[in-house]
Amino acid sequence: MGKTLVIAEKPSVGRDLAKVLPGSFQVGKPTGERSARWMEGPDHVITWAIGHLVQLAEPDAYDKKFKRWKMEDLPIVPQEFQLVVRDDQSKKQMSVIKNLLKRPDVDQVINACDAGREGELIFQWVFRAGGGTQPVQRLWLSSMTETAMRRALDSLRSPDELVLLGQAAQSRSEADWLVGMNATRAATIRLRSSFDGAVSLGRVQTPTLAILARREEEIRAFVPEPYWLVDAKFGLDGGRSYRGRLHQGTSPRLKTAAEAEAIVAAIHGRNGTITKLDKVRRKERAPMLYDLTSLQRDAGSRYGFTARRTLAAAQRCYEEHKALTYPRTSSRYLTTDMIPEIKPTATHVGSRAEYAAAAKYVTGLDTLPLGRVVNDEKVADHHAIIPTNEPHKLDKMGDDDRRIYDMVVRRFLAVFHPEAEFENTRIETTVETPGAAAPAEGPHVFRTRGRVLLVPGWRGVYGELETNDDASQDDEGTAQTLPKVEQGEAAKTVEVGSEEKVTKPPRRFSDASLLGAMETAGQLVDDDEMREAMKDSGIGTPATRAAIIERLIDVGYTERDGRALLVTDKGLNVIRLLDGHPLTSPSLTGDWEARLARIESGDETRKAFMDGIARFAKQTVEELDAKLKDVRIPRANLGPCPVCGRDITENRKGFSCWSKDDPGCGFVIWKSKAGKNLAPAVAKELIRTGKTAKQVTGFKSRAGRNFRAKLALHQTEEGKWRVEFDEPWAQEGMKAPEPEEAAPIPPPAVAPTDAVADQAADGADVAA
Repeated sequence: MGKTLVIAEKPSVGRDLAKVLPGSFQVGKPTGERSARWMEGPDHVITWAIGHLVQLAEPDAYDKKFKRWKMEDLPIVPQEFQLVVRDDQSKKQMSVIKNLLKRPDVDQVINACDAGREGELIFQWVFRAGGGTQPVQRLWLSSMTETAMRRALDSLRSPDELVLLGQAAQSRSEADWLVGMNATRAATIRLRSSFDGAVSLGRVQTPTLAILARREEEIRAFVPEPYWLVDAKFGLDGGRSYRGRLHQGTSPRLKTAAEAEAIVAAIHGRNGTITKLDKVRRKERAPMLYDLTSLQRDAGSRYGFTARRTLAAAQRCYEEHKALTYPRTSSRYLTTDMIPEIKPTATHVGSRAEYAAAAKYVTGLDTLPLGRVVNDEKVADHHAIIPTNEPHKLDKMGDDDRRIYDMVVRRFLAVFHPEAEFENTRIETTVETPGAAAPAEGPHVFRTRGRVLLVPGWRGVYGELETNDDASQDDEGTAQTLPKVEQGEAAKTVEVGSEEKVTKPPRRFSDASLLGAMETAGQLVDDDEMREAMKDSGIGTPATRAAIIERLIDVGYTERDGRALLVTDKGLNVIRLLDGHPLTSPSLTGDWEARLARIESGDETRKAFMDGIARFAKQTVEELDAKLKDVRIPRANLGPCPVCGRDITENRKGFSCWSKDDPGCGFVIWKSKAGKNLAPAVAKELIRTGKTAKQVTGFKSRAGRNFRAKLALHQTEEGKWRVEFDEPWAQEGMKAPEPEEAAPIPPPAVAPTDAVADQAADGADVAA
């Protein structure tokens, strides 16, 4: 009897499978190598792909002439796409897989790559490049527990069930190649004189950049305007008091200081009356279970995690700790067959004190509320992220993993709890000012709001058992705990004052808020259910969005400043020059994602989709050729050289007083510094003053973490000029500092809704 070759996506998954497959396994290594490349047991051989070993070939693989980028060669549309092994390290593993596929005793193969579109693509390419001909079965895992793996191995899926998923995966990859390769080449050819390096474009990264760039344009165009607010404290009999904010009509904002001061003077010490008292009892449903995007957004809001950092922690909780189910999911629902596992899972997580009370409530329910939790039609590849149905060893988790685990556990328990109930109170206090001259003539109406949590419901899972006083400040004033008051009651103005404010520009996107915008194709959607309904039209997928954000940073289009994502001049100019091209439209790529989903469901053919992509690539090349043909972005002139007085101008590598025709004195400021290209404004300040007054953002340490620092211009003993970090740690010869890690896990904050999550994340996004 022959053996079965199991191809996993990563070595860790291969090792886990060896624990549940029959027999003992021996490690296999090629001669002279230290690393294990496969494992062999009595009936199975296990190896792995280590991610994408194989990729689509570059254009010159089809024709050597494509090594040179020429507009007349575009568009490049291969009749049949070729595959190549990614790099030298991949070649070693690919050689092992080829040899295993050629073994005469290997008569069948199990595809054990990640259960989803990308995992299917990884296996298909490896199997094809390795020359595999054996029959294939599919291992479909949503959890890495031993129980889940044994169950999946006992119910292997036929490859016929996944043909359409494979077609969608292949179409996505080839579409990205066609659009990205042709658009990037066309734009780069036409903008060589304007930009250094390639002008990277793509069907997902470009509309994402457009979202960021439009927000940056709004911020730069914003003109702040002053306004004034008037707040008062009102006293009641018995020592009771509350505060209110003046509203004229619907707005609390006054245009001048004189108007505010006149009103303050007119009402100080005067009596008012509570002319309106509304108490409304409202209910609030628990948030839905997590998919990857909502988990990334929540972690970004709460802990400042980047999307990539959240994904990495969730992946470790899935693979290493076996504590969470598969994280790269777009669903927020469970399937019907999972209902029997809900209470046992709650029992496992309830073994820890911090979850015990909430878990006890769930396990004690006679009937679970499943209406917003279970929906087979809303689960495609994978269900929502929940804890696994077995004991979890939290002591082996790092801080990041522990935080992500905590978020998922509390969300899982909260969704089975009843609604939270609040009493919202709104008071209007009217103060008459008889005889006062305009603009202080009355009556003046002050508004007050308060919110009291009456029934904790699901919020009790997060530790909110009494009140939820919202401390945020807005035009209605600060929410407060209110005394008992009656309509018609007299209220004396015991304190009153005005405060000057300035209108603020829109906040820059953070990872959290950008993920939300990508999910809804750039539309501002706060409601949980509405956001769920728009997923099919989003930009990218949950599994790819984090990588897209990092890609925009890697190509120099954006930078991180704390939690904020700043668009560079290069990123802004690229979007400006594209001037509304369909490639910048979130709705376009959202439509493509929806069409890929239709390929998976059989409602659209792969051929029809790819024919449309080829036509779009051709149209894009023609439009970019015409639009960018004569574009020239002038190089910056930074003024006179501090050494010789000649003009310093920008060139591809830096800022200098020399050129082809004029050698100048040799003074130069190189653009590249610690993973960042210095902007002309920074170089100009260095030339003028010798240092930067404020820290410059976007530098990257050797460990890959972002940091900010002041800069100074120094001359070496050899007479050469260098830009150095002007910080104490640099002067002492120390390494660049790492950003502060998130603090130890605090008492749980209430899970924010998506709207509140964005506001919380954005609160730290305004650039200094």
